[in-house]
Amino acid sequence: MDSHDTELALSSPLLEDLPSKPPSSFLGRVKHTFASFFSTVLSLKNTTFILAGPVVAFLIWQFLHIDSDTTGNAVPMIAVMSWVFIWWVTEAIPIAVTALAPLFLLPFLQLRTAAEVSKSYMNDTIFLLIGSFILAAAVEHYDLHKRMALKMLVVLGGKKMDPWLLLLGFCMGTAFVSMWIHNTAAAVMMMPVGLGVLQKAGSSTENGETVGATKSATKIDDDGATPQSHMPLSDDEDAAGAMEGVTERRLQMAKKHVQNFSKAVVLAIGYGATLGGMSTLTGTGVNLILAGLYESAFPDADPITYLQWLMFGLPLAVAMVCFLWLLLCFWFCPRSSVPSIARSLHGSHVHQELASLGPMSFAEIAVLGVFGVLVLLWLTKSIGTNIAGWGDLFNDYPANGTVSILMATTLFIIPNRRRAGEKLMTWTQCKGIPWGIILLLGGGFALADGMSASGLSTVISEELDFLQVAPYVLITPIIGILTGIMTEFTSNNSTATIFVALVAQVATSIGRHPLFLMVPAAVGAQFSYMLPIATPPNAVAFSSGYLSTFDMVAIGFIQKFVGIILLSVFMPTLGAVVFKTNSS
Repeated sequence: MDSHDTELALSSPLLEDLPSKPPSSFLGRVKHTFASFFSTVLSLKNTTFILAGPVVAFLIWQFLHIDSDTTGNAVPMIAVMSWVFIWWVTEAIPIAVTALAPLFLLPFLQLRTAAEVSKSYMNDTIFLLIGSFILAAAVEHYDLHKRMALKMLVVLGGKKMDPWLLLLGFCMGTAFVSMWIHNTAAAVMMMPVGLGVLQKAGSSTENGETVGATKSATKIDDDGATPQSHMPLSDDEDAAGAMEGVTERRLQMAKKHVQNFSKAVVLAIGYGATLGGMSTLTGTGVNLILAGLYESAFPDADPITYLQWLMFGLPLAVAMVCFLWLLLCFWFCPRSSVPSIARSLHGSHVHQELASLGPMSFAEIAVLGVFGVLVLLWLTKSIGTNIAGWGDLFNDYPANGTVSILMATTLFIIPNRRRAGEKLMTWTQCKGIPWGIILLLGGGFALADGMSASGLSTVISEELDFLQVAPYVLITPIIGILTGIMTEFTSNNSTATIFVALVAQVATSIGRHPLFLMVPAAVGAQFSYMLPIATPPNAVAFSSGYLSTFDMVAIGFIQKFVGIILLSVFMPTLGAVVFKTNSS
């Protein structure tokens, strides 16, 4: 799960309504004692987790011994990693602050110098992320992402706003926006649009059906005399009562259909934001963690390019978005409910939202142009072994981070033509950049470098050599399951940092290409669909008020299960071609 801003309080019947004085009965005193104990433990939970990191690290440092550790630095490195991972998993302190721990742990344990550790926090991958965040901030500032999403909804939904097509629009629109900006921002931006459509659908259903029922009943009453309570019911009165009962059932059924459709819409937005980030190398921090750790652990290998990841991530994301759409249609919006939902939908809200943006301004066109040039530079830097990219003209001196910062800089030069002297971006507008993700990336790179320098990577490879006889066909789904479970309870980025670095050494041990295991670990860390607190997009969807926990767990489990299957199919086939994993 990504860092979430809200905390869900744990409640237990055992801790509720504690009496001010211990009860007199023995059983009551025992219950009160246990309740007080658990209450105290929960109140000290954060302190316990904070202390657990250094305590576990000290115990490992003192009592763990590895015979194959020729350098003598592997055990201290394990201690450092244990400390950092405990704080990451428990979120004892903010994740971004935990990511800074290697800056003092590695130098004090004499594993790496301060200068060497500091370099891990500022490399090309970091600047690639910073540049893309600045571009994304400009897109958000001028509502360019909102215009693109609304346009897609209008095109897919049409004037009649067909429920299935509109649902596809929310899935694809949110995913498309999330390819270029932060997943959370995509969900936050799309949710008001979805809720606006749903609120109009709900009010339309209630008003329309109620009016229809009233008219039917009034027509029958007008045909005959006003009934008296003591008079026997006539045939017309029986028909009126039956009609009212039928109309009421239809009203309730229509409301139920719209409620289910509302659940589908908010889940399409929440899950679509997560799926869209998988598509591009800069779509989410997890993908950049993978690229950075791979380059750090295997500096002599060709780095993962933007085009490479797009060729793998986009088909996988499209397949998962299509399945999500079909699943939501089948689960919440079957064909039998489409007519009643269609009568309740009004496309005017989406059209009005798009019309309110007005024609594209010069600033929007300029930002879109800069972003388009940046994506083109990313895609064409290195095209293939037989096709030269523009990077070859400069002997591969520039990298993706180079052009990312270059194009971000132009935003501070080009005027926006709104006010005299005002540029497309100001530094004040960059304050919302998620700097915590940048620090987390640096912390992961520092730990990876420490593993290599301390000799821990060699120790892990030697200890895991028994996996050479394991059927590698099963390794990908196993990694997907492990990371998919852990990511429900911890940050996606933290899960990726932990597992991607580990499986890199496992791949070396079994004689497989490192990306054969590193890619599934990174993608599996993004399969966080089951819990409301798993990712901020999940929390945004759940906070809409339309979902129950069961809705998210049920749909999320199916989506995760199918995702692992698709990953197990895509990695040995498409992945083998894109990443050349058949070569060890």
